Amino acid sequence: MKEPILKVRDLYYVYGNGQIGLDGVDIDINEGEKIAVIGSNGAGKSTFFLNVNGVLKAESGEISYRGTMINKKNLKELRKNIGIVFQDADNQIIASTVRAEVAFGPMNLKLPKEEVIKRVDEALTYMDIMDFKDRPPHYLSGGEKKKVSIADIIAMKSEIIIFDEPTVALDPLNAEMLEEVLSKLSREEKTILISTHDVDFAYRWAERIIVFCQGKIIADGSPLEIFQNEEVLKRSNLKQPMLLNVYESLVEKHLIADEKIYPRSIEVFQKMIQVIK
Repeated sequence: MKEPILKVRDLYYVYGNGQIGLDGVDIDINEGEKIAVIGSNGAGKSTFFLNVNGVLKAESGEISYRGTMINKKNLKELRKNIGIVFQDADNQIIASTVRAEVAFGPMNLKLPKEEVIKRVDEALTYMDIMDFKDRPPHYLSGGEKKKVSIADIIAMKSEIIIFDEPTVALDPLNAEMLEEVLSKLSREEKTILISTHDVDFAYRWAERIIVFCQGKIIADGSPLEIFQNEEVLKRSNLKQPMLLNVYESLVEKHLIADEKIYPRSIEVFQKMIQVIK
């Protein structure tokens, strides 16, 4: 069996006020996975992300990246290969132009100038924001800023990309843009973790769902396994995705046969309804 790209063992983190943020987290992340990380506010999702990215340092526990135990000496490997796109793009953007912003990460890797220019141009083209390259990022729209913050990580060529509540404050058009980018990254076999409160998005997009509650992982499984588990949903203050709820209601009312064909997209659901007609 292939070695997980990221292994976390007994990770324990305490905030400055003494509150426990992570309470013995164990998880294996495999290369190319599409993972939604869900749970109520304060459950530990963002704290987990910042620990595995190396921004925060746990009180105890172990993190291994591609089979190598992470310590002070090789912490930069974690930060280089695990990129975070923060919920609020303004907290991530620091430079005076879009080009300088996207170049910041590769320059910190001390790459040759030619390589930095190449990576920046590739990232700007990837996100379709080359026309913005000389504009101040803080004057861009919310959707445009999100594109810049994603380009930041693409230019770093991170193998694992973490999105912390990426759809917050995005209008429907930009939310659709984000899903298209996620699909593109997945096709390139990037490992993607997304924290979200949007259970419909998590059900539609993810292959695996991890549920946090009070600093612990209380469930880890397929979208169907998680969202059919009433106890997990109750403990984590989550609701069932709309499409799953509608499907189960139709089955309960004997309007469709229970063939265990659970629709995860509107398109599949519409085809199911046409069959009913």
